[in-house]
Amino acid sequence: MHCYPKTIADELGIRPAQVETVAALLDDGATIPFIARYRKEATGCLDELQLAAIRDRRIELAEVDKRRSAILASLDERGILDAALRQAVNAAADLAALEDIYLPYRPKRRTRAQIAREKGLEPLAALLHGQKTQPIEVEAFVNPEQEVATVEEALSGARDIIAEWISEDAAIRARLRDIFRHKAVITSTVVKNQEESGATFRDYFQWREPVGKAAGHRLLAMFRGEQAKVLSLSFRPPENEALTILHRCVVRANGFAGQQVTLAVDDSYKRLLAPSLENELRTQLKKQADQEAIAVFADNLRELLLAPPLGQKRTMALDPGFRTGAKLVCLGEQGQLLDWTTIYPTLSRAQQEEAAQTVLRLCRRYRIEAIAIGNGTASRETEAFVRGLDLPSEVVVTLVDERGASVYSASEVARAEFPDHDITVRGAVSIGRRLQDPLAELVKLDPKAIGVGQYQHDVQQKALKQSLDDVVVSCVNRVGVEVNSASKELLAYVSGLGGTLAANILAYRREKGPFTDRRQLLHVPRLGRKAFEQCAGFLRIHDAANPLDRSGVHPERYGIVEQMARECGCTISALMEEEHRRQRIQLDRYVQDGIGLPTLEDILAELGKPGRDPRRSFAAFAFAPGIERLEDLREGMRLPGIVTNVTKFGAFVDIGVHQDGLVHISQLADRYVKDPAEVVKVRQQVQVRVLEVDVKRRRIGLSLRATPADLSSVTDSSRTNDNG
Repeated sequence: MHCYPKTIADELGIRPAQVETVAALLDDGATIPFIARYRKEATGCLDELQLAAIRDRRIELAEVDKRRSAILASLDERGILDAALRQAVNAAADLAALEDIYLPYRPKRRTRAQIAREKGLEPLAALLHGQKTQPIEVEAFVNPEQEVATVEEALSGARDIIAEWISEDAAIRARLRDIFRHKAVITSTVVKNQEESGATFRDYFQWREPVGKAAGHRLLAMFRGEQAKVLSLSFRPPENEALTILHRCVVRANGFAGQQVTLAVDDSYKRLLAPSLENELRTQLKKQADQEAIAVFADNLRELLLAPPLGQKRTMALDPGFRTGAKLVCLGEQGQLLDWTTIYPTLSRAQQEEAAQTVLRLCRRYRIEAIAIGNGTASRETEAFVRGLDLPSEVVVTLVDERGASVYSASEVARAEFPDHDITVRGAVSIGRRLQDPLAELVKLDPKAIGVGQYQHDVQQKALKQSLDDVVVSCVNRVGVEVNSASKELLAYVSGLGGTLAANILAYRREKGPFTDRRQLLHVPRLGRKAFEQCAGFLRIHDAANPLDRSGVHPERYGIVEQMARECGCTISALMEEEHRRQRIQLDRYVQDGIGLPTLEDILAELGKPGRDPRRSFAAFAFAPGIERLEDLREGMRLPGIVTNVTKFGAFVDIGVHQDGLVHISQLADRYVKDPAEVVKVRQQVQVRVLEVDVKRRRIGLSLRATPADLSSVTDSSRTNDNG
């Protein structure tokens, strides 16, 4: 694949040489996390987002070239490819320009213009289109045998041909395309008799706004309404502006021919150009809205995956329920299932007492250090029950977001892990493991099942999957993976591995025992030197004899660390443990071909905190006691909450009443906020003020502002909690 260095470099504001280097590394099988972390000198310290942009743009440009080749082949096969046309096709910078050039030559269905040509009216069309002053004998083109019975029929056919010529003119299309992009107005109206069934979309029953101001989430909502046959949408500029431009471009005379051309221009715009350019604009707007929604989803997913882990603590997990009780499991430090049962803490007093005895007995037996409670049905009641027990003060009690736990419990992964247990036990295990290590547990799910997106089912699914996979890969490799305890699913996301090698690592671990040295990875079947190069720096062996195997220092750089230790007169362990020794290291002395200060600085930082988890420290959270239902809320209350989703129009916050409230973008701070992600992140703990409560519609308006503000900016359309 051609790497298109100059085009991509100009778009991203980097040097062509950087693009060429990244392209070569990608083509050689390097992954984005590996390139970003261990090839900084080669790329000029490009980050993961820039690397992904280069990768994706190369694919897009390759698609343009693929289409270009197909067009050239089609033109050549039909004998209409001359030097000028070849030059024009090769010079087209994007798909729109390419298709404009090809449009007049594209094989067509039998159009009105084609029918008119078959009737011998193309010469008349050429005479009219020329708009010369001499008279045109239209009667000469009347031919009943060709179904041209009258002068008007001849003129009509000629105008059809002219209209098609106009619609296929690349310069005209480019000029009008610009008008559509900058002047079009979105008009949304309700389809007749759909007012009641389509009430979800009532904010768009009579809606108008310029395309330049249309937020992505509103566009996706309108597109969904149109797909549901509730809304009728239009994306067009003022017709008089478009026609004025067309008339100036095409009409050159006021006589008879000019009048016919004027009629053809009007017809061409209304019948051919406007629908075609409107469809182009729709596609462009949908793509932009998709990109915005996917970016929001990716940011939210990153925050969720990098949520603070409790760590290796003995954990009790409860998946609450009313009638069916709460499924209870006890997990060891590594997340292994130790015990399971069902308790009924929300039913009769006798059952509550029995449940209390069970919880206390299991806590003592397994020396439980934390209790995780799923935040679904009966969660607040179960939490109140647990907090009311005589538990040791050091036991952490917290609610855990259980979104996607049911998906995991019914998955092949869960069945393979717990073939002898039903989905309720698996779901409770997932809740407990999420508290211990959210990343290690959530990688077992399809990212879309986690539910932190916006209109996720409406966006382009291939692009969504690529973006979310990038986020998971980035997070897993940023944190690092302990090779001797990681699941197959977690290992599969490590740079250079994938599902097959992950399974082979597990099989080797079962057969040979724990890894004691990174070099042992080369003995894993099918894990060759290339895969080893990609994965080794991201895999940790905490009990390794070589302390560098516990760190993020890549094995290819062990020699540099050994040299540093020798010149400091100490062992590698001492160098890692004693800061004063590291402070004496002069990094510029170790600069060599391919190893510059960025890599050396990374190595020194890693020696100081080998294998450090980059995630924040865990902080226990509790909702306000006594606030468990929507009806318990009052305007003006200040309550603790957890951010569950961030969108372009605000953030949704769980305050413990089984219905997330919305902090509209205008209520996020005592200043102008352009993007909610600047202020809040998923899983962030916040203090909110209740602005309004609509029990009937189950809507809660919240604020993070220190001072009260007008609520008029919080519209119904913005309140919709729609995760797709």
